[in-house]
Amino acid sequence: MEMLEDLESLRFEFGIPEEERYWLYLQGRYRGLMIKGCAHAAFFCKMFSALSNLLQNLPRIIHPQTVSFDNAATEDELLTVGIIGCGHLGKQLTNVLLKTVPIPAENLQISTRRPESLGELRKLGVRCVYDNAAVASWAKVLFLCCLPAQLPNICLEIQSKLNKHCTVYSFVSAIPLPRLKSLLNHTNILRPQYQFAEDYDNIWGENEEVPIALQDTTIIRGTCPYNNLGGVILNVKWIEGLCYALINACTSRSVFHSQVLKLLNKLLLPMHLESCTTDPESCPKFKLTDFMSKSYVKNLYQKRPFPWFDLTTVQLKETPFSQHISATRCLQDHISLLYCEVFGLTISEEELPYISTVIRPLVEEK
Repeated sequence: MEMLEDLESLRFEFGIPEEERYWLYLQGRYRGLMIKGCAHAAFFCKMFSALSNLLQNLPRIIHPQTVSFDNAATEDELLTVGIIGCGHLGKQLTNVLLKTVPIPAENLQISTRRPESLGELRKLGVRCVYDNAAVASWAKVLFLCCLPAQLPNICLEIQSKLNKHCTVYSFVSAIPLPRLKSLLNHTNILRPQYQFAEDYDNIWGENEEVPIALQDTTIIRGTCPYNNLGGVILNVKWIEGLCYALINACTSRSVFHSQVLKLLNKLLLPMHLESCTTDPESCPKFKLTDFMSKSYVKNLYQKRPFPWFDLTTVQLKETPFSQHISATRCLQDHISLLYCEVFGLTISEEELPYISTVIRPLVEEK
């Protein structure tokens, strides 16, 4: 096969007429979307996994009107991930979660119409079945990687099985959030939205598996939430959805809001700029009014959890956090530093203007 590698007649492009080769740019766009989507899902799971570890070390002090922790609290806080649909995207996502996050194989379950075709994953210890309802009821994070035409029936199967606290992460881009909320009768849904630049450099490579691609420093930079390198642009409302999803995870465990802020600062803002040392006041720290209106904060009892947030509303409307993060470039830089560090890439302060370039949210879907 190495002898045939450079033969032009065996390349995909050889059979395409010259006048139609313009459309080959779609290959790079498709691959960029695949890599970027899997990278953001991996970052999402890394944050949830890290939060689960932090929650295990919290004192078991719970508000008297809420459900207390039982002896199985530690086990309940482990991150369990389900995937519905295991076509090309589902397989790439599974490999990224296993190799890049990494999620233990026993904490990952897949539901697909052909579980017998996933022999390699089964050998690793991943449970592969054709039972959407069972996987949905078990998972704390559920990825939807099915076709749009399949989604209504899948939602019908799983809507009564979903735990309120389960975060549904949808890759089904053709189904808008309001429709997905209605189909699932569920509010804890995160759906990244991507747009494409007309002119871009194809940095995404060709045939490597996504976990291998995410070892390339240029590709890691291209997947940064605030970066449009490579022509695939993430709507940064996704960052808001991630933050509110983490808050909901704490609310589901009845953690007081003061403790949640400490956890968020520890989880999302562990990286610091040189200016943070010379001017500590410039170093961002989360506070209540970053996530809720001032009038609501005034009436919030001190020893109470955050309220439950509707993630679909967070992603479709202006929120206090929208205003805060759009106006705080330093906060965006800190998140960019954290993102790169999670993938093993250390960024200097001089590089940040090239990493963190997309400031405002894109136009949101209707």
